[in-house]
Amino acid sequence: MTPETRGRAAQSGVKIQHYNDSELGWFILVPQASRMIVINEIIVSEDLIDSHFHCDLTKCKGACCVEGEFGAPLEGHEIGLIEEQYHAIRPSLSQAGINCIEKKGFHTFYQELEGEGTMLLDNGACVFAVIQPNGIVSCGIEKSYREGRSGFIKPISCHLYPVRVNSDKELQFEALNYDRWEICKSGCTLGASRKLPLYKFVRDGIIRKYGINFYETLEKVANKKI
Repeated sequence: MTPETRGRAAQSGVKIQHYNDSELGWFILVPQASRMIVINEIIVSEDLIDSHFHCDLTKCKGACCVEGEFGAPLEGHEIGLIEEQYHAIRPSLSQAGINCIEKKGFHTFYQELEGEGTMLLDNGACVFAVIQPNGIVSCGIEKSYREGRSGFIKPISCHLYPVRVNSDKELQFEALNYDRWEICKSGCTLGASRKLPLYKFVRDGIIRKYGINFYETLEKVANKKI
């Protein structure tokens, strides 16, 4: 951890415990009652290690795509990628989604996110959400990717969920936190039955955003805790 990051942490009232590990080079932050890890300047909640999770679509039906007050957070470059590949994504969308996108666009600014997110339909569903015949909601962006029509799998915020990337521009912090939501309760139950740590469930998303070295360091930290 650089002196600058230590200084920003101190300003925020976060206490730092140092673990001098030449192999991992990691540190533990102790903000109030929770503990957090710092890897390559990214703060990681220990909830990702200590909690178990695995989506149970047979129970939740993909409710995270249709519930909530705002759409999926979008990174700046993702907006351009979706715009470029919309023609390939369009066939996988619902008619309501297509109508909304072609009238209002597919993204908007959300004050809660302090950034852009996917547009919502009047019923609260993401414009890219598609209800399958079995009642399970799927992502039209991912469907087009799986069928080989586009090269963009889905927003990284969706790939990481229920982990959220939170940032503090003033303190220049980026943190990975577990976004606990009642509609994901069945995922907690299934994850516990499989003894699958949350960070392993979102492995692909973590590697996509931060790289394989970041994930392997997180895994070493998790193994060190066991």
